[in-house]
Amino acid sequence: MQNIMTSFDRYLNRLQGQVVDRPPNFNIFMQYAAHYVGLPLRKYYLDYRALVQANMAMIEDFSVDIAQAISDPFREASDLGLNVHFPEDGLPLNTTPLVREMSDLGKLKLVKPEMGRRMSDRLEAIRLMREHVGGQVPIMGWVEGALAEAADIRGVGSLMMDLFERPEWVNDLLEFCCEQEILFAKAQIEAGADIIGLGDAVASQISLESYQLYALPFEKRIFDAVHQHGAVARLHICGNTSHLLEDMPKTTADIIDLDWMVDFAHAASLYSDDGPALCGNFDPVAVMLQGSTERVKQAVRYCALVGGKRNFSCAGCEIPDKTPTENLKAQIEALNRL
Repeated sequence: MQNIMTSFDRYLNRLQGQVVDRPPNFNIFMQYAAHYVGLPLRKYYLDYRALVQANMAMIEDFSVDIAQAISDPFREASDLGLNVHFPEDGLPLNTTPLVREMSDLGKLKLVKPEMGRRMSDRLEAIRLMREHVGGQVPIMGWVEGALAEAADIRGVGSLMMDLFERPEWVNDLLEFCCEQEILFAKAQIEAGADIIGLGDAVASQISLESYQLYALPFEKRIFDAVHQHGAVARLHICGNTSHLLEDMPKTTADIIDLDWMVDFAHAASLYSDDGPALCGNFDPVAVMLQGSTERVKQAVRYCALVGGKRNFSCAGCEIPDKTPTENLKAQIEALNRL
């Protein structure tokens, strides 16, 4: 009898370019997962048990090959002192930046993740995931990129102006954010994370030159720490990163997510077989939320065909709330037939 490949085997073999029974399903779930198991978003964001419950349902019902301790971008910022409001069933909100004046940066102190209310909650999620699926399904922790974290505590608009008006001060802010993210990444690995995802969405909104100065060096430093502590690094930059494609591998990411605006075949042609594995990148809205099951299957097959022999199957970004269950099942049906 042929042995059944576990999700962990599938992920590890795919990453190493070895034979798999099907490409791993690495979809990112947040709002969808919470509502699928009947939980309001506030509980999903603030109670690690709810996050784990929702993830276990995604793994069980939709053959997802990853458990992911990801919910919202404000865990680190909240513990640093950012005032974040969590509606009962809505997205978290912040209206007042933590760093309003340049002098506010000097008041910030690094927070040990185990001492932060929200960061420690993620650590508990990872530990509980380990109890449920450790060794069978890879577990992914998550950190913000230094630039994304700076945007969270400074405000995106102000930060964009700062890049031009006070670049030296921005570099000091990024240094602080980078150190906080390294602490958080290390703590998640110690709690049991196999993978650390890094979200740096704001990086898609800046030029290549700015990316090389203000994002890439800090992404690399965080990933160097991830590798030093024995975990795999996954880079996720929402939006159109076509202008960054040739530089993103310099972060040393093992897996690079690409959003739907990026030409997946072109990206694959730029990366060698021993470079980063690509993850993506069909349109989460037009294909997964609004498309027919046949359109989902076509998109999944196309990405698997052009993405290189080590690609992971995933929508370009988070699976939208209210995505039809039949479309999620169509994805795994297409993968099983490859």
